[in-house]
Amino acid sequence: MLMAALRSQSTQLHPLGFTKGVCNMQQLNGGRAFLPCLKAEVSSAEYDEGPAFASVLVDCPGATAAYTYQIPRGWRVQGGDVVEVPFGSQVVRGIVLEVLAVLPPSVDPQGLRSLLEVVDQQLFPKDYWALLEQIATYYCTPLIQVVRTALPPGVLGRSQRRVRLRPPQGIPPLSEQGQHLLRFLQTKGSGDYSVRYLQQQLPKVQRALKELERLGLVETYLAAAASQQPKRQQAVVLLNSEGKTLTQRQRQILRYLQQQGRDCWLQEVLKATGTTPQTLHRLAAKGYIAIVQQQHCRTEQGIAVTPDRPKTLTPAQATALHVISKHLDCAQTFLLHGVTGSGKTEVYLQVIAQCLGRGRSALLLVPEIGLTPQLTDRVRARFGERLLVYHSGLSEGERYDTWRLTLMPEPRVIIGTRSAVLLPLVGLGLIILDEEHDSGYKQDQPQPCYHARTVAQWRSRQQQCPLILGTATPALSTWQAAQEGQIHLLSLPQRIHAAPLPPITIVDMRQELHRGNRSMLSRPLQEALENLQGQQAILFVPRRGHSTFVSCRSCGTVIYCPHCSVSLTGHLFGEEMEVLRCHYCNYTQRVPQRCPSCGSPYLKPFGGGTQRVVRELNRLFPQLRVLRFDSDTTQRKGAHRQLLTQFAAGEADVMVGTQMLTKGIDLPQVALVGILAADSLLHLPDYQAAERTFQILTQVAGRSGRGAHPGQVILQTYVPDHPVITAVKAYDWDSFATRELSSRAPLGYPPYAQLVLLRLSSPDPEDVAATAQAIAQHLQRLDAVSQGDWEVLGPAPAAIAKIAGRYRWQILLKGQSLQTCGLSQALIHLKAECPRSTRLSIDVDPLNFL
Repeated sequence: MLMAALRSQSTQLHPLGFTKGVCNMQQLNGGRAFLPCLKAEVSSAEYDEGPAFASVLVDCPGATAAYTYQIPRGWRVQGGDVVEVPFGSQVVRGIVLEVLAVLPPSVDPQGLRSLLEVVDQQLFPKDYWALLEQIATYYCTPLIQVVRTALPPGVLGRSQRRVRLRPPQGIPPLSEQGQHLLRFLQTKGSGDYSVRYLQQQLPKVQRALKELERLGLVETYLAAAASQQPKRQQAVVLLNSEGKTLTQRQRQILRYLQQQGRDCWLQEVLKATGTTPQTLHRLAAKGYIAIVQQQHCRTEQGIAVTPDRPKTLTPAQATALHVISKHLDCAQTFLLHGVTGSGKTEVYLQVIAQCLGRGRSALLLVPEIGLTPQLTDRVRARFGERLLVYHSGLSEGERYDTWRLTLMPEPRVIIGTRSAVLLPLVGLGLIILDEEHDSGYKQDQPQPCYHARTVAQWRSRQQQCPLILGTATPALSTWQAAQEGQIHLLSLPQRIHAAPLPPITIVDMRQELHRGNRSMLSRPLQEALENLQGQQAILFVPRRGHSTFVSCRSCGTVIYCPHCSVSLTGHLFGEEMEVLRCHYCNYTQRVPQRCPSCGSPYLKPFGGGTQRVVRELNRLFPQLRVLRFDSDTTQRKGAHRQLLTQFAAGEADVMVGTQMLTKGIDLPQVALVGILAADSLLHLPDYQAAERTFQILTQVAGRSGRGAHPGQVILQTYVPDHPVITAVKAYDWDSFATRELSSRAPLGYPPYAQLVLLRLSSPDPEDVAATAQAIAQHLQRLDAVSQGDWEVLGPAPAAIAKIAGRYRWQILLKGQSLQTCGLSQALIHLKAECPRSTRLSIDVDPLNFL
């Protein structure tokens, strides 16, 4: 806006407050862009006639309906605006659902309250509400909870009641509790705390707080919710490039600005021209440039990449592209079923190019953050700065600015994890789910427990755009839909350049033990590691850490987490195992010197994780350089990219990792894949165990032999004749899927039925058990159950009966269609039947039953 005024030319405004065209300047300087006016300003123009009330969905526990508020005179408010409103004794934020011309009859005009502030304008396109409502209905979740999940952090929130010390005026006699609270406030930090924090730290604090407030020793106040704020930086705007009387250095600066053809950040100009701030300010004083504050778009930048051109397609790839291209204007779902290394990504890129050519945006989803670096680099090489990235690993500012940029009607490519499927995305023309089978697309908690594939199907129909589901190992529900003709099946049966799939050698670990090999690495795997000959290897281990559990060799006691019903996992720090950690609540303790049960000093770690494998490799092959790739080593921002870049650059010979290694990573120098402890995946208490095991083992095997050298896979198992193991060895998806579906049909498991899992938890074991029994009895009386359309299984304690000090019970519902039987509304109202200490979570189409 200021830039336009300086140039004395009119500027066309986008309804959201963006300056039209400004955000197109990202192509230069690594994708940095000016992001104009993110924060909405309330218009000063008064309404001559029309609406004066707003229906607001407030962000507050227990608020399930919309509430009506007065719109102050002179304010312009629209559906989709984020506003602050009074709610009881709090100030909370909410979303305007609609603006009303007439006050609803049920609302008392005398009790009507007014909006306090418009925080953000038009965060949702008009058709976006229908999607959020569909998610709320299908997943049995209040609409505000869906909105909270969809929005970037920092947009919603509520005020906070806080306490702070007042200047001392002498201390009158106090009760013991009052003295305790006063000492706490005086000796701890700033003396300014939230009431909730004090309630957590001190017993019976409410009475003491009232006493101190009555005596004037403290004051309580309402602190507004923290807002996401746009980042502002100084920018240099070129106003006049003709300057005959200027110095050579000043003319050099003007030439630089003219060559850039855009406004530049002040720091960028200083660095590029070697000048000083004083020189720039002198130019500004003479009217040749203006130095202004502008908003800086915080987006994931990535690294510099070499521009890429489309590759020549194989006949199968060309056929798939041709079929999809004919359906770019309709809601057709495609299953792109291609073996690992068959070139699915190149098909994605060429379809995306066609989508962008039509002026529409493309959404490319991946199941994990770890898959974004390689894919981001490849997409950026093809499409430049039209790329945006969105996932939970970004900063709050990056997520906020990326969200706002997706509201602009400019064709873009967005890469993200499951949360990206909820981006508003104006002009969406294509959705792609890479590795569509992966359980990472399903949210377990908090509600809504949505599946990105299901939401993507709804968005495809809503936007009339194609959905591509790409994988080498489809979800059985997707495969069955393709076999029945509900999804268009496209096959890529061969690798690029007709390279063979790597042969899989099955090693019977029982025989290894019989021959005296007690190492985690079989002899065939050790021999293969010794003969890498400049190539690289990947070792897949299902668990992180060093040992699965620690047990006493005298009495057999296993050391468990005090807060969860799971054993503690041993973790190495340096050369020795120093800590035991719970992978559910993150409780940590040192390894005890003696058994807590019998006092024996003979405590021994059993089982193995990634750390133990790395240690074994260092012992057996000190010449090999080893990297570890698991959730412990990738916690830092950018760690995924750093480790993969190191490995791709040949800085390590072996990478040891968990399931993060099994998906979509293309490392051409990998000639060997070793699979350790494959059996641990097979024997989980889950009807999907066989399906997941086949998918994981096939995917990790596919990381081998993707370059010029042939690959090999060594799979270690104690059950070499298991049907899943033999199917993986033969890469026989069709036979495996047919057999697995036939075993599920008589039992009524998905895809032949729908499941809904009710999870209950409480710190009181008796309360949660009684509540589970009461809910199960209530469900038995519902028409959908009593008429036999749905079956209630349970209640029963969860497989992991306690997590983080909360006891857990489960009820499983099994039936044909949750929506058609009217069961959804009954489930939503169940939460009102639970006591305050008991939490109820509703997981529709669950994938995790632990």
